[in-house]
Amino acid sequence: MIKRLSRCVREYKRASILTPLFVSLEVVMEVLIPYYMGKLLDLGVTVGDMSYILKSGGILVVFCVLSLTFGVLSGKNAATASAGFARNLRHDMFYNVQSYSFSNIDRFSVASLVTRLTTDVTNLQNAYQMIIRIAVRSPMMLVFSLVMAFRVNHRLSLIFLCVLPLLALGLALIVRNAHPIFERVFKTYDVLNRVVSENLHGIRVVKAFVREKHETEKFNTVSEKIYKDFVSAEKLLALNAPLMQFSSYATMLLISWFGAHLIYASGNIPDQGMTTGDLVILISYSMQILSTLMMLSMIFVMLTLSKASAQRIYEVLDETSDLHNPAQPVTQVEDGSIVFDHVSFSYAGDKDKLCLKDASFRIESGQTVGILGATGAGKSTLVQLIPRLYDATEGTVTVGGVDVRDYDLDTLRSKVAMVLQKNVLFSGTIKENLRWGNEDATDEELEEACRLAQADEFIRTFPDGYDTHIEQGGANVSGGQKQRLCIARSILQKPKILILDDSTSAVDTKTDALIRRAFRQSIPDTTKIIIAQRVSSVEHADQIIVLEDGRIDAIGTHETLLASNKIYKEVYDSQTKGGAH
Repeated sequence: MIKRLSRCVREYKRASILTPLFVSLEVVMEVLIPYYMGKLLDLGVTVGDMSYILKSGGILVVFCVLSLTFGVLSGKNAATASAGFARNLRHDMFYNVQSYSFSNIDRFSVASLVTRLTTDVTNLQNAYQMIIRIAVRSPMMLVFSLVMAFRVNHRLSLIFLCVLPLLALGLALIVRNAHPIFERVFKTYDVLNRVVSENLHGIRVVKAFVREKHETEKFNTVSEKIYKDFVSAEKLLALNAPLMQFSSYATMLLISWFGAHLIYASGNIPDQGMTTGDLVILISYSMQILSTLMMLSMIFVMLTLSKASAQRIYEVLDETSDLHNPAQPVTQVEDGSIVFDHVSFSYAGDKDKLCLKDASFRIESGQTVGILGATGAGKSTLVQLIPRLYDATEGTVTVGGVDVRDYDLDTLRSKVAMVLQKNVLFSGTIKENLRWGNEDATDEELEEACRLAQADEFIRTFPDGYDTHIEQGGANVSGGQKQRLCIARSILQKPKILILDDSTSAVDTKTDALIRRAFRQSIPDTTKIIIAQRVSSVEHADQIIVLEDGRIDAIGTHETLLASNKIYKEVYDSQTKGGAH
């Protein structure tokens, strides 16, 4: 996991290397300062040697300036490296998500991916900055200060060796118990994001059904759970401060007590036991050592917090698409013919849980084919196998005489346009949304596609026409207008196969008929597959496929199915009330 995450450092390696280098130099300066202060006190102030005071004072000023300079440089490089690391993490995660197949996306919820791209990346950014700066500074400061303390007085320095293990044990117990709580918190964050996202996307439905109170209670329940978990974790982490304070005061008290006795015994004479300067040095080093341990405890807390985040980010980066291009992919789709040969499919990849079973049929290039069936019959599942959004569990699907698994994915999908059941528009102008189908399309081509989709008329009623701004998700256009814009976008793709997955359900029957007539007249060579609930949307198709419980119940024209298929006739009678059109 660490190796995979470290790849995201990339162009910020220089800053990542310079940071610990400057930190090391800063530590050296800070460790030397107490030592020279003690010597200044003993050999300068005590004996009244002004020249030594000026000389040592000058050295201390230089050390302070250098320490400040190295500290600023290490902070600057640490900020650059950590921010760049987080930037690359977000880039790599988002880039990898774009390569996911539908089955990969099914393994992660949208709310979870949002949390991983935001909160988890921020946690890892903070952790990385601490690793390259504080995690280098603290151990070096601890070791160097201990070495210098033993050099000054090895007997008093043994106090550190008694206090440090007890402090380390306490910190380890705190971290060990806090980590599982943080893991639980991040999972709850996913739930919170889902609740908020659902509420904001469905705010009109919430208000229409007067469910504000219910949604507020649902939010409060999740928020309260996060609050309680954080309180539990913070209660444990709060023990960190008193533990450190106790260790600090105990160490200083012991050093002062024993140091005072040693000074009294030696008469405060340099080179004859303990001096006042030595005591000042040891107290300074004790503060450095204990503050270093405080920083180490902060590192442990941050690493504890970020460990769960790192695992969640790694899962996104490590996930690979289960759809791959073959070694020598086919890069041209000859025509829009489609053949299903004993195709079965399961979302779980389990042959005992098939949602599409033994489907076999042939569609000639340029034909119009209708697909009819009850909700959950497998209509959308069937057409999603054509552009290889999923791979068939059993059997083969061929387009233009070639198995879809032998095509280059981009080539295949550029020639199979889908208007999905859930229409999606993005924030931007109408023109920008339409050019998703063909980014090089001229204004004339945009208008022609919209005329075919019966969208040109309502677009021209807008004050800004084709430059009208579309809100996120198409919130400022009606459902029928959104569907027609999505159809126009797919037409601009100039596909060999056009799939309309219940894409005219929100338009009136007259507009639906005009769209189908425009298709017959203007794109006769494109294979058109229309999934619909209304018989009137498919009755003029060259053939109609009736699905029932994942199986093909019948295939035929409107007339033959009306005469021979019970399911089709029941649907037709229910929609026409047993009479004529």
